[in-house]
Formats: sequence, structure tokens, C-alpha cells
Amino acid sequence: MAEAVAPSVTPTTPVVLPVSLPVRTVLPWALFVGLLALVALYFVGAEQGATSVFAGSDVHEWVHDGRHLLGFPCH
Repeated sequence: MAEAVAPSVTPTTPVVLPVSLPVRTVLPWALFVGLLALVALYFVGAEQGATSVFAGSDVHEWVHDGRHLLGFPCH
């Protein structure tokens, strides 16, 4: 019996190189997102309190469920 010989091909796996992100590129965006998070935390947690920026209860009503979700007492 004759055997068919197939060429021996070994599959190669692609080499994955890590992506380098310079801090100089990421830092402004990280500061911007951090500032937005602090502003959101202020409106959810402290607005309508002693440091209220806006008069009335409109902001309180907009973030009322968020207050309870994050554990801030409001009434």
C-alpha cells in the first residue's frame, strides 16, 4: 500500500504585543472623567443641603432615585 504524504505544516500563532499608552495622553482624560464624577457625586449627594447651589427642589427630584441607590439619605 502506498501512503500519501501530506506536507507537514505547523500553524503559527500570532504574537500579540501589548499596547503602550503614554501617561501624557491618558492623564488629561482621567482628570476630566474624575472631575465629572465629582460633580455628579455632588449633585446626587450634597445638593439641597447646606452647600446648595440651586434654589428649589428640582435637582433633588432629578437625582432622588440615585440618592437612594448610592445610600444617601434624603428624607
